[in-house]
Amino acid sequence: MKILVAEYAVGAGVKDFMLEGRAMLGALVRSFVSCGHAVFYPTAGTELGAGNAVKTAGFEETLEKLSKKCDACLVIAPDEILGDLTALVEKNTANLGCPSESVRLCADKLECTRALKQAKLPVPETIGRGEYDGDFVIKPRFGCASEGIRKSKSGTLKEGFIATEYIEGEHLSASVITGKTQLLLTVNKQLIEINDNISYKGGIVPYYCDRNNEVIEVAKKTVKALGCRGYAGVDMVLGDKPYVVDVNPRPTTSIIGIARVLDAEIADLILKSKLGELPADVRVKGSFTFKKEELSGL
Repeated sequence: MKILVAEYAVGAGVKDFMLEGRAMLGALVRSFVSCGHAVFYPTAGTELGAGNAVKTAGFEETLEKLSKKCDACLVIAPDEILGDLTALVEKNTANLGCPSESVRLCADKLECTRALKQAKLPVPETIGRGEYDGDFVIKPRFGCASEGIRKSKSGTLKEGFIATEYIEGEHLSASVITGKTQLLLTVNKQLIEINDNISYKGGIVPYYCDRNNEVIEVAKKTVKALGCRGYAGVDMVLGDKPYVVDVNPRPTTSIIGIARVLDAEIADLILKSKLGELPADVRVKGSFTFKKEELSGL
């Protein structure tokens, strides 16, 4: 098959997210190549040494052109623009990621939280406008990564921001692939630095604790409630419950470690979620720890 893997930071030359984007793209491209597929990826200059680099000066235009020539496409981009890019892919070829409607719901952190609360899943108290008082995390309503996230005791929300209750606990994520059935890949430890600002520093893949079953159950119910398909990552804080704090309807940074410890090709599993049958489970061998500042070597 001809597979297009389009990652926004590499394709558009966005320096702020280049290390993570290149590492994620590299893991996916190498996996699809290992499965015997012809793989193409748009790039503003970076080359991986695997797959076929397609030089571009316009990410969306190249995505439009290449997706028409390929049998399937997986696009990775900031959540606030991923919905539109996914809709473009859906018109042209088989979309290996989440449906555009699901992407748009996950990208809106306020509406996403409301949907999960309605599904009776544990989420922090969330305020969408006006004043807040207590221990809260202030974050953009739309946006990815840990950009613009900070702790605050009280204040008035600015337009475009929400306040979520600060939960004490372990910062974890769960990586799930959904097709006709669901497959848990790994539970992961997130290395989070909390000062006045909150920032993501890296991860440990996989991570085991005596409450993993709780985390897995909530993660699977979360992606199902939001209509996610293919690969999705669920960020949680494990306090008295596993509280869902963010849902990423696309490959996440954890995939860098997952591709190294999984006793299966991640690309094959993503394809099976769309075009075949997922296995009941997959084996994990060893563990992998990564830090953001070290991703240039991956």
